[in-house]
Amino acid sequence: MDDPVNDRNVTQALRRGFLGRCPCCGEGRLFGRFLKTVPACTTCGQPIDACHRADDAPPYFTMLLVGHLTVPMMLAMQMETRLPDIAYLAIWLPVTGLLALALLQPIKGAVVGLQWALRMHGFETPHADPIQVPQSAAMGLGTASTLPGRPGLGTGGAVT
Repeated sequence: MDDPVNDRNVTQALRRGFLGRCPCCGEGRLFGRFLKTVPACTTCGQPIDACHRADDAPPYFTMLLVGHLTVPMMLAMQMETRLPDIAYLAIWLPVTGLLALALLQPIKGAVVGLQWALRMHGFETPHADPIQVPQSAAMGLGTASTLPGRPGLGTGGAVT
């Protein structure tokens, strides 16, 4: 981990994750669906889905950011205009909801990128060559137990 050759650029990984790209190579897609990460990068073979533990961090950061963006704008609008309360609801509820939906996936990608860069959870070991990644895992058809370096997952709790 202290080897400068193997250090991972945190800023680059955050940016790649925010853009929905593999934090390792920056080429492969990070998400297969809206918030579901792919099992492994189709370009470099980096296992992703079985490694990250984003959990509640993306919604928390999204709410924090959306709140800090919308509340000052709401207050400024209320100070400058005299609209009925229903008009404020009609304006700010959709803005807040759409902003949260628009930021949730990029923020989750950034969290996954940060975990990769800091070698957290399953990202601490170097990934396998693309040739060694099972085709079913790269295509999103396999389970977590088919990914290299993840023994015991998907075996009913038994560690092999």
